[in-house]
Amino acid sequence: MQPIVQPFFDPVTGTVTYVVFQSAHQECAVVDPVLDFDPKAGRTSTTNADKVIEFVRQHDLQVGWILETHAHADHLSAAHYLRGELGGKIAIGEHIRTVQGVFKKLSNLEPEFALDGSQFHHLFREDEEFSIGAMTAKALYVPGHTPADTAYHIGDAVFVGDTLFMPDVGTARCDFPGGNAQTLYRSIRKLLNLPGDTRLFMCHDYPPEGRQPEWETTVLEQRAHNIHVHDGITEEQFVSMREARDATLAMPVLILPSVQVNIRAGDFPPAEENGTRYLKIPLNAL
Repeated sequence: MQPIVQPFFDPVTGTVTYVVFQSAHQECAVVDPVLDFDPKAGRTSTTNADKVIEFVRQHDLQVGWILETHAHADHLSAAHYLRGELGGKIAIGEHIRTVQGVFKKLSNLEPEFALDGSQFHHLFREDEEFSIGAMTAKALYVPGHTPADTAYHIGDAVFVGDTLFMPDVGTARCDFPGGNAQTLYRSIRKLLNLPGDTRLFMCHDYPPEGRQPEWETTVLEQRAHNIHVHDGITEEQFVSMREARDATLAMPVLILPSVQVNIRAGDFPPAEENGTRYLKIPLNAL
């Protein structure tokens, strides 16, 4: 029995959150949950996450895992909030420690902020297997977009994070700290060597004009039609394209606030003397 995948699309950030399960009344996993954030007001809310909570409770599911594919630069994670409401273990790939080190320095975080990934309940090793109810899942190490990206292979489905986009959008940028286009190409080929009917679920969709948002494709479709990395595109060609394209891109609007939260497993920085929590914006640092 293959997993049932319920998507929740956030049009503000283009992010898709997933609930993955086999049937009602069983254990499930939540992948890449979104916390709503208004950057103008510095205000968070839980509209997207509450939709996930409602679905989980309606289907009498028990959350075993809250899975992050990486420390996102375009939305804040709702993992901490969801765990408070539904339970479960927040998990990410073990290379999150590298990202924590970069962004602790960049944002001059509090000295007590640990660089060992202990903010998460579990750090996956490469190819580590784990269970979601009766389903066996595997954590696939797929760096390149960042040095810490992990995809999750569950039954016939893979949740690819930002390793791939829909075929008509292509691939994610590699110019964040620790990103590397050559590494991303090799990670993508690792995914595209899976059976052709493997379902691939995107973390984002930024549809071209005239198309509604979509987030599910297959290995076969990607190999045939991905505009950046279809079969026949060499590593050299991909790296040349990706590096030239990345040089034209502006920083994501939410990169500075979001990564500070996401390297904490969705928690906020500790309150300061006045009882308020703050996110830092380093000037002229990126």
